[in-house]
Amino acid sequence: MGKLTPSESEWMIMEIVWNHDSSMTAAEIIRELKEWLHVSKTTVRVMISRLVAKGILVYTVDENDSRVYHYAAARSREECLNLKSERFVKNYFGGDASLAVANFLKSSVITREQLEELERLVAELKGES
Repeated sequence: MGKLTPSESEWMIMEIVWNHDSSMTAAEIIRELKEWLHVSKTTVRVMISRLVAKGILVYTVDENDSRVYHYAAARSREECLNLKSERFVKNYFGGDASLAVANFLKSSVITREQLEELERLVAELKGES
């Protein structure tokens, strides 16, 4: 089936983990998540378990208290974004990346600087830079 990606709610947990330099306990994740999302501790723990099952989070057991787990990202934000993008293009645009990009460009307000950056990216992909 390929690599699984975080759901929308799970993504919020991953943002917290990615933004920390070290591993985090479930209690630390819950404390920070409460600022963004109003969900129960149990729900957050279930989402953390799902992220571990998907291979997106890994954990180590605290050496002083075996009831405490320390969670860290097993996949980078970039890897998860790439996987989500690939799935999105496949599911909604029949795998046609140019159609997806065209649709986003037509439906977005893009600054001159952003357009120039896109032009640089296209030139780079074409091997012109």
